[in-house]
Amino acid sequence: IDPACKTIVKMKLTVALACLPVAAAFVAPAPAGASVKVQETKADLEALAVKLNPVVGFYDPLGLADADFWGRGNEYTIGWLRHAEIKH
Repeated sequence: IDPACKTIVKMKLTVALACLPVAAAFVAPAPAGASVKVQETKADLEALAVKLNPVVGFYDPLGLADADFWGRGNEYTIGWLRHAEIKH
């Protein structure tokens, strides 16, 4: 192989290897798994509402505390709604 060709190959290899650490900076970290599961019931929500705002107390005009989304239970629905409330 021609010496000039070897030089070009070495330069391309050097540039490619120099770009590897930079590319690793753009890789998203693995998401952390949830380690704590909170199961709240309607009674827990009522107690918390009275504690946090004794004037209004528990106010659920849509009846979402009694809902059962996706057939997974009332505690799951409450947890899902609380998560959505915090997230948004």
